[in-house]
Amino acid sequence: MSLQTRVTEEFERRYGSPPALVVRAPGRVNLIGEHTDYNDGFVLPMAIDRATWIALRPRADGRVVATSLDFEETRDFALDALQTGVAHWSEYLKGVAWALIQAGHALRGWEGTLAGDVPIGAGLSSSAALELATARAFAAISGLAWEPTVMARLSQRAENEWVGVNCGIMDQLISAAGKAGHALLMDCRSLETQAVPMPAGATVVVLDTATRRGLVDSAYNERRAQCEAAAKFFGMKALRDVSVEQFEAKSGQLDVITRRRARHVVTENARTLQAAAAMRQGDAVTLGQLMNASHVSLRDDFEVSSAELNLMVECALKQAGCLGARMTGAGFGGCAVALVREADAHAFSTQVAADYRAATGLKPDIYVCAAADGAGIVASSSLLSASLVIE
Repeated sequence: MSLQTRVTEEFERRYGSPPALVVRAPGRVNLIGEHTDYNDGFVLPMAIDRATWIALRPRADGRVVATSLDFEETRDFALDALQTGVAHWSEYLKGVAWALIQAGHALRGWEGTLAGDVPIGAGLSSSAALELATARAFAAISGLAWEPTVMARLSQRAENEWVGVNCGIMDQLISAAGKAGHALLMDCRSLETQAVPMPAGATVVVLDTATRRGLVDSAYNERRAQCEAAAKFFGMKALRDVSVEQFEAKSGQLDVITRRRARHVVTENARTLQAAAAMRQGDAVTLGQLMNASHVSLRDDFEVSSAELNLMVECALKQAGCLGARMTGAGFGGCAVALVREADAHAFSTQVAADYRAATGLKPDIYVCAAADGAGIVASSSLLSASLVIE
């Protein structure tokens, strides 16, 4: 049963009639461009065909009543009396409502059922998928124009200021603005995006190591400070403004650790732009090589990989049809991503899972992913009031 069918049928069972509309928003995987976002650099994520779905109808009393089929629980809150609570999936809904209200939008309440298949905690942005599905729902029933970049910024604010997670903009923007069959080259300074086509005959496989990041806030803060120090040394606002040539000319004057950190960011930005150019040419081989180089840089210069991530990448690169592989996300655990020839994807997935499990005793999750559209309305009913704007 598809998730759209599941949330729709459960809505009908609970409320006795079809939903007024169904919305969805996807998770994401970043193909290349890691730890470049907070250096004003470039990232190249794609929205994946795993998403959060909400079936809903408007309410007239200014309340939201949401039932999570995954957690088997219902939460109810008033839009005019929002209060933060303990960590819970409903805080993402409340946070998005708060951010929209803070931006001056008048919201209508709704009731609905929701479910998703973006793995939680795997680094595939299940939280952004929930935020953007919620934003899409509120926009539709409240008659708000759907502007992906604006809604992504508000959803990021919800996660930063309401939920309390200091994420960048990438996750929300790709969930809002993804395009089927494409990745998005994203400028983290201007938020300009360019759709670049996925190479024909190649597919993306996400490799979950079954390990999770520990307490890495201190490591993240340390690296961010090192990047800022390096940018200051070069006389630039951010490392994004330092070319490879400028780095090579002056980096010998930096201490060894700061030089390594800066080298990763400077070369990763260059690799990300080269990867987008390769994709425009349909060159999957070059894209794979750039992914390999990215992993080496993250492992050796930025030092945010882990033994399990390195092993997963090694397992992937041994397989026929693997064009490239790298850790993806913040690091220290989570997922790797591989570019694989489409014809080999099934055999690749089976063998990598077996090899990794034999080496570690851990059972990995493997996801063959297609590039999907960003947040959208997938079904609407004639029962939806004519006063609601559906775009």
